[in-house]
Amino acid sequence: MSPPVIDARTAHAAGVERLLESYRAVPPTASVRLAKPTSNLFRSRAKPNARGLETSGLTGVIAVDPEARTADVGGMCTYEDLVAATLPHGLAPLVVPQLKTITLGGAVTGLGIESTSFRNGLPHESVLEMDILTGTGEVVTASPIEHVDLYRAFPNSYGTLGYAVRLRIELEPVEPFVALRHLRFHSLTDLVAAIDRIIATGAVDGDRVDYLDGVVFSADESYLCVGTQTAASGPVSDYTGQQIYYRSIQHDDGIKHDRLTIHDYLWRWDTDWFWCSEAFGAQRPRIRRLWPRTLRRSSFYSKLMRYEQRFHIGDRIERLGGRPPRERVVQDVEVPIERCAEFLDWFLANVSIEPIWLCPLRLRGDGWPLYPMRPRQTYVNVGFWSTVPVGSIEGETNRLIERKVSEFHGHKSLYSDSYYSPEEFGELYGGETYRTVKKRYDPDSRLLDLYAKAVQRR
Repeated sequence: MSPPVIDARTAHAAGVERLLESYRAVPPTASVRLAKPTSNLFRSRAKPNARGLETSGLTGVIAVDPEARTADVGGMCTYEDLVAATLPHGLAPLVVPQLKTITLGGAVTGLGIESTSFRNGLPHESVLEMDILTGTGEVVTASPIEHVDLYRAFPNSYGTLGYAVRLRIELEPVEPFVALRHLRFHSLTDLVAAIDRIIATGAVDGDRVDYLDGVVFSADESYLCVGTQTAASGPVSDYTGQQIYYRSIQHDDGIKHDRLTIHDYLWRWDTDWFWCSEAFGAQRPRIRRLWPRTLRRSSFYSKLMRYEQRFHIGDRIERLGGRPPRERVVQDVEVPIERCAEFLDWFLANVSIEPIWLCPLRLRGDGWPLYPMRPRQTYVNVGFWSTVPVGSIEGETNRLIERKVSEFHGHKSLYSDSYYSPEEFGELYGGETYRTVKKRYDPDSRLLDLYAKAVQRR
């Protein structure tokens, strides 16, 4: 006899109950954390001593409503699973972060971005409501009309105000294919001016722009990748095999055209973790042919990286070669567009990392207190992920970048190593607003403090 079929809502409700039971099992004096099988955080962290909460029942898509263009999902649902559920309806989340194992809850509490952000903002701006497990052990529904203080402070709180157990988000219609134009620039000033024009008009040469990001290889070689949705069938490229997406962007001059399925476009960066798979040899043709296709994905490279960090393999190799250890510089920063070319010039002159990812964004609403970017202001996310030789103090290059980003009135994401003082951190990431909401929803400090989690926990 077949086992009874359990519908998604019933399964989710049972998962929430198991989560609450695991919370109640934690001693009142102990801190708590989620028991997550994967993580897209890259901070240097001490071994966790908090009890992990049971989250296995929060990983699914609860419902997709094609008419309302909404989806209800568990807080631990990955974007890979969500996209698989929405694309058959011709729908996608308004912003799909680049890596498949990023979760909905993670993208909202820790921010996220992608090539629709110039028109759709950040992932948390398309959240209609959330059920959040707070530090008091209660599950409350936060939205623009109830528990508004928690709803607005949740983005960039990194689980220190609570954990999202259910989110209802907006979806948008998508076509089956994306037509790409890769525009070559020889000047960073020209590239940034083109970003500004595209955002102002929503078009290039009269054609609508649905997706916009870019790559800087050097001061005189940079590209904008402009995508337009289309229903027209035809040949498409495949960058999950031997071909590598970011290398396909490069060309001598003018415009290079390409086409992808909408599915492959959304995950174009995941196969090679942008370009970071090169560190593991996965881009060498001979190795790539032997590398299982199922393991060409960001989650596997991330596991390899954590293994390397655990055993300090990279530093041992550098030491054997008579070279100093290396400092990890894995960061995304947002810089106002009017300072972007200046920041890129400074970065290329002072930090030996390339390529660099660019992703423009504009907030949809009036701003969010824990990541206070100005509304109606265009920013450019600048992403760089590599290592540099260590300096004379811990985190020397990261500290230098933090100072420069602040000087340019930008912001830095907190998913990786940070070195701010408590005073600087409070000014940049919510300060009194955070403390007020923290006191209300986690009065006994069962969850970590944001500064402790983002800066001190190493």
